[in-house]
Amino acid sequence: MSDKEKKKPGSGLRELFKLYSFLRPYRWRFALGLSFLLVSTAASLMFPKLLGDMVDMGNSGMILGEINRTGLMLLAILLTQALFSYMRTRIFVSVTERTLASIRQSLYNHLIRLPMSFFSERRVGELNSRISSDIALLQDSLTGTLADLLSQLLIITGGVTLMMVSSFKLTMFMLAIIPAMSLMAFFSGRAIRRYSRKAQSYVAESNTIVEETLQGIQNVKAFTNEAFESRRYREKTEQVARAGIKGGKYQASVSFIVLGFFVAMGAVIWRGAAMIASGQMEAGQLFSFVIYSGFIGGNIAGMAGVYTRLQKTIGAAENLLLLLDEPAESVSEAYVPVNEHTLHGQITFDKVDFRYPSRGEVAVLKEVSFRVDPGQQVALVGPSGAGKSTVTSLLLKFYEPSGGRILFDGRDSLDFPVTELRAQMAIVMQDVFLFGGTIRENIAYGKPDAGEDEIIDAAVQANAWDFIQSFPEKLDTVVGERGVQLSGGQRQRIAIARAVLKNPKILILDEATSSLDSESERLVQEALEKLMHNRTSLVIAHRLSTVRNSDKIIVLNEGTIVEEGTHSELLANGNGLYRSLTQLQFTT
Repeated sequence: MSDKEKKKPGSGLRELFKLYSFLRPYRWRFALGLSFLLVSTAASLMFPKLLGDMVDMGNSGMILGEINRTGLMLLAILLTQALFSYMRTRIFVSVTERTLASIRQSLYNHLIRLPMSFFSERRVGELNSRISSDIALLQDSLTGTLADLLSQLLIITGGVTLMMVSSFKLTMFMLAIIPAMSLMAFFSGRAIRRYSRKAQSYVAESNTIVEETLQGIQNVKAFTNEAFESRRYREKTEQVARAGIKGGKYQASVSFIVLGFFVAMGAVIWRGAAMIASGQMEAGQLFSFVIYSGFIGGNIAGMAGVYTRLQKTIGAAENLLLLLDEPAESVSEAYVPVNEHTLHGQITFDKVDFRYPSRGEVAVLKEVSFRVDPGQQVALVGPSGAGKSTVTSLLLKFYEPSGGRILFDGRDSLDFPVTELRAQMAIVMQDVFLFGGTIRENIAYGKPDAGEDEIIDAAVQANAWDFIQSFPEKLDTVVGERGVQLSGGQRQRIAIARAVLKNPKILILDEATSSLDSESERLVQEALEKLMHNRTSLVIAHRLSTVRNSDKIIVLNEGTIVEEGTHSELLANGNGLYRSLTQLQFTT
């Protein structure tokens, strides 16, 4: 967990109001909904008054016509209240759904623009839970809770005002119990918020377990760890349940708040009856007073529920805003070539040091310096953990060097926008990631606006067109989750076709053939040679046979360059690491 997540959040309401900024585009529609809310609330406040008037009319022997007119007025008010409540609900639902869509879009857009250092410290399941579970908590609360809160405040304020006009003494008698109930609701809400945040955190962790085990189900079954994973998930879900149960104790305290208001209402009727007996009050006034008391008591009791929902919403808002507060990369919406940022293919590492943010005590690269000229094929070799893949991560600006500089065409990499650099590079990795769509979509990922002919030409150059044509659906063949419907060699050639279509100035190959059988390796190697022709290429390889023809081979060990030269030059060094690695591979 990052420092940001550990820090104590600020004012809960302040955090919630930040989320209301997403409501700004719909503010006029929301204002219309609030006006409907005011009308429907005002109509409901007239209801007890008219009922009391009808009772007094009956007691005073007033003519039936007056009573009927009052009854018709009452019916009109009820119809008005129902109509405006209906319109208010329709508007608030519409505003809520559009606002939540905006929050989801903004959160996702922000997430995919966060730097790799952020993702190296987070788990996918946790982030997915933030987008799904936390936003789901806002579903009924974003506008509904605010509307309910405003409605209850208006009814309480208006009801108390009308009650005071009717009988100041009896109103003060009724209000005597409210401060104690309000304090109970406040402290219960704080506790509910605390446990709600805990429960949401545990839900995120349990979702992570589900996502990781389903993605790695082959490993789970191969190691017969079904029981272990079930136990892990059970422990997390039990933590969710325990947090919910503890929060439920405070939610249950609402029952005592409701009890207090019923006791208050009984006391009001008792006191009012005594006032009628002494001639200080009419029966109709007491009738209205009791209904107003019910309105006020119900709404104050309801405020405890609204407060509970508000606290849960604040907890979700704080989690979402922690993500939105993470600093994102400056990534452009679209790549538009600019002459001053066009790469020619020269790469220079000038005394580059690097430590991963999550492992600051470990120096991964130490004063690494080398140069790659335009069009050169340069190989990086060395034992596992030597820092080879870190070099490619720095080239793609997934991370910034801890020390030293990286230059492109003699200019510091900091002078280039991130989008400009990455748009002119392509990478083919050992563990190829394909999206679950069609072959066409996966190849076109290198150039989303590519036409059919361009995609086919890229597939031909990648030695992929023959096997693509063998499928009944050809380019429209669905590859499945992570490309599981294709063999390793086929996935690799789709990835190469994607790189061909991108037509990069700089090509990075990270163990692109190490996991293939001999026939697949031959086809992939042929495709790679065509792709590398007349293009600056940086090749990371464990199979040294694939880098013999490189213009330069750089040997890394424990984060430093220990040798540099051509294949024959490095073999001539009898005590060199490259020679030792070569002998080890070709004698085993």
